[in-house]
Amino acid sequence: MPERRVRFLRLFAAWYAGGALLLLGMALWLYLMGEYERLPLPAALFLLMLVATLLSVTREDHTRLAAYLVLICGYLLIAVELPRQSGLPSLWVGVPPVLTLLLLPLGPAMLLNVALTPVWLALLGDGELDRNMLLGYLTLVVVAALVPWEQVRQHALLRATDPRDPECPAVGRATLHERLASEAERAALLGQPLAVMLIHLPQLEMAEEQFGSQARQALLDCLCQAVTSRCRDHDILGREGPADFWLVLPDTTESGALLVQQRLGQAFEQATLMETGPMEARLRLCRPRPGESWQRFEQRLQAVSQSLADG
Repeated sequence: MPERRVRFLRLFAAWYAGGALLLLGMALWLYLMGEYERLPLPAALFLLMLVATLLSVTREDHTRLAAYLVLICGYLLIAVELPRQSGLPSLWVGVPPVLTLLLLPLGPAMLLNVALTPVWLALLGDGELDRNMLLGYLTLVVVAALVPWEQVRQHALLRATDPRDPECPAVGRATLHERLASEAERAALLGQPLAVMLIHLPQLEMAEEQFGSQARQALLDCLCQAVTSRCRDHDILGREGPADFWLVLPDTTESGALLVQQRLGQAFEQATLMETGPMEARLRLCRPRPGESWQRFEQRLQAVSQSLADG
């Protein structure tokens, strides 16, 4: 799992744990104040928030379920406490849309906020809808949605312009072909050698089918780390397909490329993962032939990659 994703999940788990502590504190306060009829709700919601916290910490695939549990806790608490508020009740009615936008993706959050508009306003107005309050609530929903909308737009722009593959540090396919074309042109003009190492991971699909996405990500990270640690800074590792990688070696003779192939083979043999065992990788070295055009060389690379995938 990427480190950024891990930090993100830990942050939400900390928020859920803080909410659980607040509910526990509320239950204790009501107990000390003698308001026993209001005690069961925060006590039950505390347990529900505790379950959500444990789900978000222990299971990555249950993060959405944990978010819905937290949302249910917030909705129930506000729905029960909102009619009892005598001062600034409109402040409380702004919490549900903001909480929804924090926990859910933008589309489902907006749909849920609009659908629940009559419910919150009816609770606030003792069963009657106030026009000014309706406009204020809808304005809050729209304004609060601008932040996640801008984040979605920025992430889409970043994905469109980021040269890296979304799953690993290798460059993406389009960037790989662009840089390989420029390196082939430069090698032809300057008379420098060029080599391309083709790498295929036959375990990748099997790892995801049998052990899940974490094993797949571990294989990709292990391969990229092994390659980058044994190559030069200006060598280019790119992802040609789901399990196919091309390592572009500018200004590298055949003997130098064979040495790189030997080092990578040893690195892959030494790499062992808990789920899949020793890493298996098929390697093949390709070099441009004298007078061979870039288009013909690219087609040959793709054909050799396919032959590696076929075994």
